[in-house]
Amino acid sequence: MNLDKDKAVALLNQIMELELAGVVRYTHYALMVYGYGRIPIVEWLNKQAEEGLLHARKAGELVTLLEGHPSLAIGPLLETHQHDNSLACSIPVGDILRESLAHEDAALKSYYQLLELAQGKSVVLEEYARTLIAEEELHADAIRKMLRQPCATPTEK
Repeated sequence: MNLDKDKAVALLNQIMELELAGVVRYTHYALMVYGYGRIPIVEWLNKQAEEGLLHARKAGELVTLLEGHPSLAIGPLLETHQHDNSLACSIPVGDILRESLAHEDAALKSYYQLLELAQGKSVVLEEYARTLIAEEELHADAIRKMLRQPCATPTEK
């Protein structure tokens, strides 16, 4: 049972690109938040950007472990621009969080693909994928919780 190194390198580069896009995305979002609740939201967004950079570095290290070449690309930076400040006095943080959740879901998909590729073939890649899946699932859960309306009944969530 040999690991397909080319596929693993391609997936790791994809992960690295997604994580770097997350760094840019979360940094951008942190700059776009205004209002009374800005400080804790900006702190959380900046923390996500810092974690994304660590995740990207680790993916790059694993690319070189497999004798591959780390990508210089950055993943998609598409945004809805729903949070631009042209129509309202405050930034709709919910839009930022929904975009963040979509980004986390894309990253999770890549980590699951890596886990599937590595299972039974590379303990290092398996453990890396499992660890990052757990982290990304917790990030996605935190975002879902932030999107919940306080005092909403279960059907209103």
